[in-house]
Amino acid sequence: MTAPSGFTVTSGAPPFFAARIALVFCAPMMVNGIALPFFPVWLETLSMSDFQIGIVLAVPLFVRVFTAPVAGIIADRIGERSIVLIWSALLSLATAIALFATGSFWPVLLLYTLQGAVYSPYVPITEAIMLSGVRRWNFDYGKMRLWGSLAFIVATMIGGWLAGLYGGAMVLPAMAAAFVLTVLGAVIAPRIGKPRRPSPITAIAEVPRTSTLRQRDVQLMLIGVSLVNASHAMLFAFSAIYWQKMGFSGVDVGILWSAGVLAEVVFFLFAVQLRRRFNLWSMMIFGSTVAVARWILFPMEMSFAGYFMLQCLHAFTYAIIHMSVQSRLVERVAEEQEAAAQGLYFFYTGIFTALATFLSGYAFSWYGVQGFYLMSVVAAAGLVSVIAGRLVAPSAQPQSVASGG
Repeated sequence: MTAPSGFTVTSGAPPFFAARIALVFCAPMMVNGIALPFFPVWLETLSMSDFQIGIVLAVPLFVRVFTAPVAGIIADRIGERSIVLIWSALLSLATAIALFATGSFWPVLLLYTLQGAVYSPYVPITEAIMLSGVRRWNFDYGKMRLWGSLAFIVATMIGGWLAGLYGGAMVLPAMAAAFVLTVLGAVIAPRIGKPRRPSPITAIAEVPRTSTLRQRDVQLMLIGVSLVNASHAMLFAFSAIYWQKMGFSGVDVGILWSAGVLAEVVFFLFAVQLRRRFNLWSMMIFGSTVAVARWILFPMEMSFAGYFMLQCLHAFTYAIIHMSVQSRLVERVAEEQEAAAQGLYFFYTGIFTALATFLSGYAFSWYGVQGFYLMSVVAAAGLVSVIAGRLVAPSAQPQSVASGG
């Protein structure tokens, strides 16, 4: 969906809608850019075992699958969704500050789980406001979303530099500072009133029995790609710890994390051309196959350049799959069930990622980096499900009626 107006004011839209929502989306990506690579490093400074680290990271993922829809229902029913953003940001900041007073497993688990619960609706609601701008005023989703990816890269680079200077001690101050940005983002978020459609994280509660979402090929596809997404769990939980033990600096770790996101951004720049040349099922199967290979290769000790190239495979193990499944949902799911489809995708990915994160704590504790072979098994299960979906899918596929959003 292309907006000829770019970031300028569009008739009927709140002033500077695109620029404001792009800044809003940057804030949680700054949080994620610090928390995803480096929060496990801080947990290790508390002398937690790999198993305990896995628990601390997994439990909030379980919780958010259920708290995000509740917050979404509230956001959809009140007059202004940005109000929920403000509360989410303030409560998340409070939990980030409270973590300064903790230093052992159970208090950290409790506070980080609480943070996961109150922070969970921030990104989905921001996405919902962004998509409302796409539908109502024809803003370009890609141009707005791109800034979030760039913010993630900046945060990981800053986090890596700070980690090199201060080690794990930098994590909580950096996270707290990033949560301050989410408060500021919520304050400047465009006020667009009550949504005309339910948000994806709430719509799954309203799926009718005759829903096109219940088609076997759609269900197998969503389960498969969600399993492939979940196979990244050990990377998120333990890669920074592993790379630092290998002697890589904090800046090196930041670069490696940024490489995956940058590869994702580059892929999306050429996504339209790829979509025209290749079959959606072929791209999903290819990306899933690359994921299996990625986690088989990861335990092999290699240089910084080797891991950099491996991280660039994120363009295939996530980006190509995500684009393909979104396009396939447009083809196979009725427009009025679009939000429910996104909600179900969120649910499956959340549940499987939580389970994989929990298992990764055991696997990394028992087998170290060899535990990544378990992630290849998870990806392989996803690949099998995607192939099964392809086999039961109707041979005649309708032409896509939308380009995204």
